[in-house]
Amino acid sequence: MSEQELKALRVRIDSLDEKILELISDRARCAEEVARVKTASLKEGEKPVFYRPEREAAVLKRVMERNKGPLGNEEMARLFREIMSSCLALEEPLKIAYLGPEGTFTQAAAMACAASCVLPAIAVSTFRTASLSRAAMPCTASTSVPLSASSNASRRPVTSGAR
Repeated sequence: MSEQELKALRVRIDSLDEKILELISDRARCAEEVARVKTASLKEGEKPVFYRPEREAAVLKRVMERNKGPLGNEEMARLFREIMSSCLALEEPLKIAYLGPEGTFTQAAAMACAASCVLPAIAVSTFRTASLSRAAMPCTASTSVPLSASSNASRRPVTSGAR
């Protein structure tokens, strides 16, 4: 392959990257609008449901059915999960608690999966499970993370690093 052919391909890739960036940003703005509509349509005292696993499953199924390659279905689904997870975080920031004191393996595991969302869970006696996109937790096949239901749990982020 000549240097000129390579340069032309790189220019094409750069152009495609700009289009992808624009489309992802449009999708993110749409997710923000979804959050606004969901929140505005609530009755007093109701909390919005932002994460809908059945919606995620339907989107991923459609993506894999329409995928024509060269990326495989699993890789394409992983990319879309990541996009959906990032957009969901715009609708409702994730909060992930771990059980035990700082410096334990549970904190390390939580930090490895979703560092910017981790909250320390001190004296937690009960847990509820919040569904999260698998893209938010690449280190596990599960789609759930225990969250603290205790009012004693601190609500400050451990870190403000990007996911």
